[in-house]
Order: sequence, then structure tokens, then C-alpha cells
Amino acid sequence: MYPDLNSRSAQLYERAKHVLPGGNSRTTIDLKPHPIYVTHAEGSKVHDVDGNIYIDFINNYTSLIHGHAYPGVTEMVTEQLSKGTAYSFGTEQEIAHAELICGRVPGFDKIRFMNSGSEAVMNAIKAARAFTGRPKIAKCEGAYHGSYDFAEVSLNSGPDDWGQNDPQAIPYSKGTPQGVLDDVVVIPYHDEVAAAELLKGSAGDLAAVVYDPVASRVGMIPPSDDYLEMLVDFCQTHGVLLVFDEVIAFRLGYEGAQGMRGVTPDLTALGKIIGGGFPVGAVAGRDAAMQVFEGGGGLPHGGTFNGNPVTMLAGMATMEGMTRQAFDELNALGDFAREGFREAFGSAGVTGQVTGQGSLMRLHLTDRPLTNYRTVYPTTEESARMNVVHRHLLNAGYYQATYGLICLSTVNTREEVEGLIAAAVEGIQAAESAL
Repeated sequence: MYPDLNSRSAQLYERAKHVLPGGNSRTTIDLKPHPIYVTHAEGSKVHDVDGNIYIDFINNYTSLIHGHAYPGVTEMVTEQLSKGTAYSFGTEQEIAHAELICGRVPGFDKIRFMNSGSEAVMNAIKAARAFTGRPKIAKCEGAYHGSYDFAEVSLNSGPDDWGQNDPQAIPYSKGTPQGVLDDVVVIPYHDEVAAAELLKGSAGDLAAVVYDPVASRVGMIPPSDDYLEMLVDFCQTHGVLLVFDEVIAFRLGYEGAQGMRGVTPDLTALGKIIGGGFPVGAVAGRDAAMQVFEGGGGLPHGGTFNGNPVTMLAGMATMEGMTRQAFDELNALGDFAREGFREAFGSAGVTGQVTGQGSLMRLHLTDRPLTNYRTVYPTTEESARMNVVHRHLLNAGYYQATYGLICLSTVNTREEVEGLIAAAVEGIQAAESAL
């Protein structure tokens, strides 16, 4: 049972704290009182150092759409390793992967590879500035766009500092310069009238509106058609680039989230699934905007591991396995899960709801209407209950994000989903009894 202070994981954590700040290199694994350390994984199952097995419903934070050790990836990567992992030259693998991705999405004329989703968002913002000659960006309150100063603004603001009707530019990291805050316009999610007014007030200075069409930290609430139409109309009218952050959302369909919603942004930030389990990021978009990456285009860009053949082959194998049928089947499993949660919560009389689209969903321990970041923001009691639920799921053999994010892969089964739902109901009941 977790936690076990005599476990091998607990021992490794004590060792880690001597050489890693906080005992880790990514805060997302920082469980209290100690993280869980893994030995190996295959398919939907992860094995830890203490012999426990978990059905994985987070898939390395949405990056593994085929689960762990996908044969198509392991075979291609294994073959490449004996030939070298990275070179100071171009490779055919990079070209082929670019052709695959651009061939799927009508708005992708060209693509530029890098090494993380954070890099992708950062370079999309820099590209928009280079293209427009303007300094500012706009983003939704509470939306996560990686670890770039400008993208982090108002990521985790709370009731004490988020203002009244107009969201404030609140620093996420200590030491964020005031100049960064001054160059970010924060808009409310799912309120096209208020958002449009804030955008118009800075229209002449805006290089880009950065938008995640399935923002997990904003509750994973699908945007309304009216909101999307407002963003498109505003950007076209005022010469502002519309930048979609599909680092996560690209797993929603064969043409990504933009294909599902019939929107063609100017630039799109990509990552996660296009790397097949290896570090990856990319910026894709229409030719005119992508020309800033070309020699003399105003945005010099390099990276030691950009477009390396291992990542390119792993990404190709992953995406080739995601046919239109594969996306349809995976999204159907997501619909099955959301309906299952709804029915189970209703039958058990527990407080909770699940939002999301396709293979992505988020658990909320409230029955209030969820429309934006402020309505999604958990109370102290809800956070405490979520901690109980997360621990219950962990000890039942199911792993989801600590804040309720759930991600399905093609290897997950209906039986595994049903088990997750049953365990979640038990966890909520335990939380409601204990708190």
C-alpha cells in the first residue's frame, strides 16, 4: 500500500534528494511523501520497484498514444541505434516525418522540429513576433503552455489575485520580470464578449493569440463555436496570428483538434505523440508565417538534437499506427468512459463529473457548472478529496494525474476503463466519508 516508508521507492527518494532539487527533475511526479519509481512498462501496465503493477491512465502525460513499448517504435528505434543517434547533418528520416505530418493537416504547409512542447510554444510565439513585428501575446487565464515566461503568465492565479471581470497578468515563477507581464494580455476562457473587448484593447500590439482547444488546466472544457469564431475573426481583422497549442490536443484526431473544429490557425505548436515516446516538439503552419525560420527570415533557430533520427523514426511509427480508424476507435473509448463515469456517479449518488474530448478527460469533484478556469478552480475541500481519490486509485492499481487528468491509449480496454470508474467511485465515497 502507498505510502510505505520502508519501500524501495521511499529509499530511492531519500537517495535522490541528495543530488536532485526536491528529489526529482519534474514536479509532476512529486507525490507526497515520496514518488513512485518504475522498473519497466509494457502496453497499459507499469511496474514499480516494489513489484506493484498499475494500469496507466496518464501515459507519460498524454505522450504515449499506443501505451508503453509499442512494437512499431521499439523495432525502428532498435535498428537505428546501431547506426547512430544524432548527427551534425540532415537525415531523410526528418524529411519523411515532416511529410507525414504535413500531409495530414491542411493548414500545415511546413514544419520545424525541436525537442519539447515548451520549446514549440516558445518558438511559435517568437515566430509570431518576427512575422508581425509586434511584442505582445494573448492567452487564456489558467491555460498551461509550457515553461516559457510569457506562456506561464496567469497559469496558477487564484481568487486572491485574479481580479474581477478582467483577468490579471499574474506571474507563475518567482522572479518573472514586470516586462513579461506587461506583454501578456490575459483573456477569460469561454466568454467571447469579454475576451473580445480585452483583445481589441491591445490589438495594435498583439503578435499572437495562443490558444489550447482542450486546455487541461482550464478544466478540459471544449470551447464553444462562438468563442472559436471570435478568435478567428479577431485575428484576421487585426493581423494577429492565431497560434494553436496542440502539444496535447493533436491526439484528438487524424487532423488534430483543429481538424475536428474546422479551424485553420496560422501556427500550431506540437509535441507529445509525434515523438513516439522520445523528446520532441514542433511548430507547423502556413508557409508565409513559417518563412521566419528560413535564412534571413528573422528567427535563427537551432538545436543539437532537433530532428534526430531516433525521435523521427519513433514518431513516424507512432503516427502511422494512428489511422483514421484508430482515432475513431480511441475516441469511442473516450466517449464510453465519460458516459460510464456519468452513469456510475449518478447511480452511486457521489459528487463528481468528467469533462473532456476524445481520449482526454478530467475528473472534477464538484457538481457546479464548469465553464472556465475560475469555475474549475478547486476549493480547499475539493483538493483534499482529490488527494484521497488519487491515493485510492493508486492503491487499486490505477494511475491518473494528481489533479484528475485521465488519458487513454490504444491499448487500454473497456474492462480497464470500467475498473477505473469503479475504483474512482469507491475513492470518492471514501473521501466524502473521511472529510
